[in-house]
Parts: sequence; C-alpha cells; structure tokens
Amino acid sequence: ATLLGAEEWGIATAALIVEGCIMMRKCHLNTCPVGIATQDPELRKRFTGDPDHVVNFFTYLATELREIMADLGFRTINEMVGQADRLEAKETASHWKYEKLDLSAVLYKEPADETVGLYKQMPQDHGLKEVMDWKLIERAAPALKQAEPVKDEFLIHNYDRTVGAMLSNEISRIYKGPGLPDDTIHYKFRGSAGQSFGAFATGGLTLELEGDANDYFGKGLCGARMLLYPDRTATFRAEENIIAGNVAFYGATSGEAYIRGVAGERFCVRNSGATVVVEGTGDHACEYMTGGVAVILGETGRNFAAGMSGGIAYVLDEGEKFKSRCNMGMIEFDPIEKSDIELLRKLIQNHLDYTGSEVAASTLADWENKLNAFVKVMPTEYKAVLEKKMKQQAAAQAEKEEVING
Repeated sequence: ATLLGAEEWGIATAALIVEGCIMMRKCHLNTCPVGIATQDPELRKRFTGDPDHVVNFFTYLATELREIMADLGFRTINEMVGQADRLEAKETASHWKYEKLDLSAVLYKEPADETVGLYKQMPQDHGLKEVMDWKLIERAAPALKQAEPVKDEFLIHNYDRTVGAMLSNEISRIYKGPGLPDDTIHYKFRGSAGQSFGAFATGGLTLELEGDANDYFGKGLCGARMLLYPDRTATFRAEENIIAGNVAFYGATSGEAYIRGVAGERFCVRNSGATVVVEGTGDHACEYMTGGVAVILGETGRNFAAGMSGGIAYVLDEGEKFKSRCNMGMIEFDPIEKSDIELLRKLIQNHLDYTGSEVAASTLADWENKLNAFVKVMPTEYKAVLEKKMKQQAAAQAEKEEVING
C-alpha cells in the first residue's frame, strides 16, 4: 500500500481480532460470544483479551515491516511512499479472473527528479480559520462566561459545514456534560446548511434553520434542540419534499429535533437517546437504533428498523403501506397505550409550535381519527427488558408497602 502511495493504513479490524473478535457480526444484537461488543455481564465474562496482546501485535507488525523495508533498501516510510516501480505483477497467474489483467498502469511511476515530493511535504490547510463557528463562539461570550441568554441570526451557505460543533466543544469544555440550561443560546440560520449541521450539538443550544440541510444533519446530537423548516419564500409542500439529507441524527445520544419536511435515507441510524419528529423518511430509517424516540408523520422507505434493538418509533401510516416496508427481524408492532398517546400529542404539539407544520396542525385537528393510523414499533428484546424492569419495580413497591403496613 505504501509503495502505491499510501501514507497511513487502517488496521483496526486486525487489532480487534487480536483482542479476541471472531467476526460473528452480531455487534448490534448484544450477543457477542466473546464478550467484546456486549453489555451483558455474563457474556462480558468471556472476554479473554489483554493489552499486551495488542502491544505484541503492533511490535510484530513493525518488526516485519522493517525487515521488508531492509530487503527493499528503504530506511524510512517516507522513502517508500509512491515507489510503485518496486512492485511486480505475477506473470504466472492462471486464474480466469485475473489471467488477462494488466497492472502496468497501476505500477507505472511518473519520472521525476529529487525536487518532486512523493509524500506529504506540508500540512494541509483545512480552512478552519474561516469557519462560521468562530463567529458563533464570539457572539456567545455572555452565555459561555456567565450563562446569560444569547439570541442571534445568521445567513448560512452549503459550504458552511459542521456548524455548531466547535461552539458545542466550548460549551462542554466549560460546563462539562450537562451543558448550559435549556435554550441559553438560540441561533437562527437562514439558507442551505452544509454537511453535518448541528453535529455533536450539546445541552443549552438551540439551532433553528429556515431553509434546508445536507447530509448528517444533527450527527451525534447530544442535548441540543434542532429545528428545521422551509424558507418563508418556498412554494412547495414541505411534507412532500426532502428538506434534510441522508443519515440525519446518526449516532445521536440525547436532545430533540423537529423537521418540517422529509428526511433522506438512513434516518436516525444508531440513535441511542434523541427524540425526533419528521414528516417522512427514505429507506433504512431507524437502522440499528438502540434508544430514543422517532415520530414519523408520513411515509417511510423500505427496510425500516433493520437491527433496531432499542428505542420506540411511531409512524403515521394513513396509506397502510408501512408494515410491508418494515424489517421484522428484531421488532414487533404494539398497541398504542395511554402513555404513548400523551407523549405523541406533546411531541406533535411541539412540532407545530416550533415549525408551523401543517401536518402537525391537521393531525391534532383530527386527533381521534389520526391516532388510529399510528403504528408503534417496539424492539422485541427491548420490550422484554422494560417488562422485566416494571415487574421488578412493582415487586419492590409491594415489598415496601408490606414493610410499612407491618
């Protein structure tokens, strides 16, 4: 890889094997047979890994690399980078898949003198000095220093990426995990947000966007509130158009978000605690979700809830197409209970208040009929855990009352 031009290598899977992984591909099921990717205490007892195993792996890797480098006549990695002419293709290959494969173009090295660098000669400028977050941090000084409320408005463009991430870092650095009190910093943006708008946004931060957003909207959301709705000049129907890109709320852990419009594919993948309301999604929504709540006031794509092991989803299925688009491997459909009704009504009312959603308004106006169209998606194992916990709490309460009553 280095001779072909690589200056870095990804070997995380190899290191994982060294720790004892046997590649069962059950990481999302909490049933890892060797105790690595699981929270089950009984399974974790099976873990036999040792830090020295990883140390030895990297020692052997470096030792063998040095031996090969010595054979090739190289003293450093930098000397090796891009020296593709030191590689040779096997001429005796007889397998039908590659017997006619010509690698000469891949192994060709452009002639160049010693003044031409084949490896990194200077650090890359990522343009961080110009990012919007510096302005956000500057305007948020009263909140960061004295936790005083701050409100401001900004124009945003699709080249403004990960807006809010650096600000969230400042909040976390000062106020740690809990962040600031709710809505201490309320920033409103207008325009088209670039990728990862609101990434890792933390507690006390409200990010309101009038316009649309690219992929990874709310990635890693961890406590903030995010609002998204079409521009005031838009003439399209929000509920029929995509307003947020793919993989929104990937890996979100907490916080809440309300989207007036449709999100792209892989919505809420690996969400573990955020509460999100949207008016439709693409394929693979709620994939590998482990916690939180997703309310979808419209149609979804196929393969909904694949690998979903936790959390709850409520889908407004007026066209009765939803159930055929679900991956039933780890979920089941549960009846809507009183607690669900209260939660749904509250979240849909929030959605109306924050975004002016017509879907939310019509749903609340015809609440009794709309309620019958909701489908509650509940992961089977998650449901079993909740039921077990409720029984334990009931037993503990009964025991407490028995002691009190003598």
